Amino acid sequence: MNVIQEVEYVKQEAKIVYLLECLQKTEPPVLIFAEKKQDVDSIHEYLLLKGVEAVAIHGGKDQEERTRSVESFRKGEKDVMVATDVASKGLDFEEIKHVINYDMPDDVENYVHRIGRTGRSGKQGLATTFINKANDESVLLDLKHLLLEARQKIPPFLAELESEQEKFLDLGTGDERGCAYCGGLGHRITACPKLEAVQTKAASNIGRRDYLNSNQADY
Repeated sequence: MNVIQEVEYVKQEAKIVYLLECLQKTEPPVLIFAEKKQDVDSIHEYLLLKGVEAVAIHGGKDQEERTRSVESFRKGEKDVMVATDVASKGLDFEEIKHVINYDMPDDVENYVHRIGRTGRSGKQGLATTFINKANDESVLLDLKHLLLEARQKIPPFLAELESEQEKFLDLGTGDERGCAYCGGLGHRITACPKLEAVQTKAASNIGRRDYLNSNQADY
């Protein structure tokens, strides 16, 4: 995965303002993920007020509106798409420069799916993830391990987190601790068969339009 992963501590109330700064990191197209449809709508409205060419999709929008939004983003008519995880299931966009996790997902596997939308075809991509004290500590620990194994920069807030096991292990040395993704011994995350299977499955689903039939309350 050719993705620079930047994880930043951002207070909940400061996210929406800081998002504009993050959009300056790369050229479009940019894909922004939020957990709930209400947040997607709020972010979309804010970006439009600030003059950003943006569209939004989630399960609460009708099929025609979602199709229109997806096509305008795909054609480059819009610079930013704000979405729930509907957009990570069956949608493929060329040349995504930047993935922003406005909300850290509830599990690392979903995080991997999201950031896998950029850094394709041998080109480098950027993924920015907002975290804060509202996030579940176990999820943040998983994220920390993933970043360590991928040799990405660890922000101070994550660096200070330790599980009970970590208090007795040196995460910076040795290979005996196993894979940070699946917990298996004998391999590191860069050679994890489970992670590879997840990425392969995601790639095989490219082009599907399953999201059009989704109508879940929060997605």
